Formats: sequence, structure tokens, C-alpha cells
Amino acid sequence: MIRQTPPRDAEQSSTGAAAPVAHARRASDPGRVFRRTTMARAVGEGLLIFLAGRLLAMVPATFWPAVIFPAVLVARMVLGFSPPVWAAARVVSTRREKMSRRFWWLGPLLAALCVVVDALVALTLGEASLLGGPAGAADLARFGARDGAHLSVGAFALGEIGLFVELAIYFTIAVVCTRLVNGGFMRFTMPAGNGRVTL
Repeated sequence: MIRQTPPRDAEQSSTGAAAPVAHARRASDPGRVFRRTTMARAVGEGLLIFLAGRLLAMVPATFWPAVIFPAVLVARMVLGFSPPVWAAARVVSTRREKMSRRFWWLGPLLAALCVVVDALVALTLGEASLLGGPAGAADLARFGARDGAHLSVGAFALGEIGLFVELAIYFTIAVVCTRLVNGGFMRFTMPAGNGRVTL
């Protein structure tokens, strides 16, 4: 009697060998590509966002048409608040990693680097006014001024230290909240008909 062997596809379906293929497809979900990057690159992207906002603030308000000037102000606000949120959302992590030590240090580290960027812009271009544009001469030129525009090195350092404290507090809170939201800590379920809905 000739014994017929079942097709290979049937064996895989009966033994469940095709399950890893489906798992691989789920793992390559394009919706998760957004968060797949290293901590160093995420910090670099956050710095670029902060720098873009800082340079945008140096453009005088008279440069923009009145129609788009409100959008420019909104863009400045978004660029100023988004670096820690962007960096925390971009870092890849394991499923069980919620708030490890590296995420607790992400806020102060990014704040320190942003202060360095702010200091370089202030020394070369100057401080930004409320509506946009330089508020005066570059701080590096103000160090040697002898009139009312004089700026001492100590006053400059104190201003940057104060900025670091403000950014460190906000960046840490933003990173923690972003990680909690992405990790599912702030999700809850509620009944809806015959099933349950997760918000």
C-alpha cells in the first residue's frame, strides 16, 4: 500500500508553525515604526526642535504677513513645548519598561543640552523679544559694552541657570507623563454594550 503524506502547508497549519509568521507581521506593524529609535537620536531630534523654535523666535514680527503671524506664534509655542514629548515618544523600549533610570534622566539631560543651545544662540544672535526678533545686541557683544546695554558674565550665567531649572522641571514632568501614557498607566476601561472599551 502506498502511503500518501499530507502537503507541507497542511502540516504547518495543523502544528501551528504558521503562527510565528503572523507574529512577525504584527511586529512589523507600520504604526510602531514611529517609536523605533535610540535614546541618543531622540535627544538629538529634541535638540533640533528646540533650536528651530529658538531661531524662529529671532525672526522679527514685521517679517511675517499679518495673516500668518498668529500661526507663527502657535508654531513657536509648539516647538518650545514639544522637545521632551517628542524625545520620550521616540525612544524604543521593552513592553515591561515603563520608567527606567534612563527616562528619569532624559528630562534633565535634554534640558541641559537645550540650555547650551540657547546660550550659543544668545551669545551670537541675542535674546528674543516676546513677539519675535532680537531684543538687543548679541550677548557676546554686550559683555564689552560700557553703556546701559552692558551684560556681565555673572548675570548671563544666572539667566542660563534659571532657564535650566525651568526646563528641567518641565521636561521631567513631560517625559514622565509621556511614558505613562505610552505605557498604558493612564488607560482605563468602561463597559459599552456587550463588550468593554479601553480609552
